[in-house]
Amino acid sequence: MNKYLQRGILGALLGIALCMLGLFLMGRELSVYKWVLVSGVIVFGIGFLTILYGLIRKIERRSILDERKERQQNNE
Repeated sequence: MNKYLQRGILGALLGIALCMLGLFLMGRELSVYKWVLVSGVIVFGIGFLTILYGLIRKIERRSILDERKERQQNNE
């Protein structure tokens, strides 16, 4: 698991936690819940995009390593 996947999972979990906190605050009828919900959605979105970026990097790295291995076998 690369650093982008780890950061993305952490961001997504933090975003979910903030959204849950916002819903809790909404039940308590506190006006700050709007800002907490907005920040939770933004953090979750960034985390989700970071997860996708990490997966793309992982796939790209594997293809580069396979290509190098194939070139090395052809040169021998």
